[in-house]
Amino acid sequence: MVEIGLFPLPMVLLPTEQVPLHIFEERYKELIGECLAEDSAFGLLYADGEGLKEIGTEAVVIEVLTQFDDGRMNVLVEGGTRFRVHELTGGRSFQTGSTSPLLDEDDPAAPGSIAHALELFDHLRELTESEVELPPAETPELSYALAARVELEPDVKQELLEATSERTRLDRVCELLVDAAAMVERHRRAAERAATNGKVDLS
Repeated sequence: MVEIGLFPLPMVLLPTEQVPLHIFEERYKELIGECLAEDSAFGLLYADGEGLKEIGTEAVVIEVLTQFDDGRMNVLVEGGTRFRVHELTGGRSFQTGSTSPLLDEDDPAAPGSIAHALELFDHLRELTESEVELPPAETPELSYALAARVELEPDVKQELLEATSERTRLDRVCELLVDAAAMVERHRRAAERAATNGKVDLS
């Protein structure tokens, strides 16, 4: 097991996902400063009304976007290895924990599921006129690569984070992509009806 610094946040970071963070609390300035100096990772944990989750993601700072004179900074982080917290530890200004990697079972996704997931994602891109890149079929942990490109609720992302089967995860991502496409289409139809006040335009 390895002890790492923990950064609890009301968000979930998936492997391969990149997100900006604004660092302003002194304890997290210290944590991120150490990670930058030592080229090391910290653990990002989802914190909700029930407390800290035990499964999180190691995060690496890949770019300092802005550095302020008072030590605050905007950074871009990327999700890496998942971990399980076995015990919360202390002694630092920031929370630390004894952790071990969370590994997948040997349960890969079927080629048909991979193709289906990519088709669904491409369809969603077309509906939203998005320029988000379509990941290659051979991408490791394709489920995370796809989920990281879609806006999902934290609880859903945590569910994906805790799953240890790529087959199960990709099937779940397919369901989420279908739901997302249906929601986009509903919003589009509602907008079209609102534009015509629900009546046929005879002009």
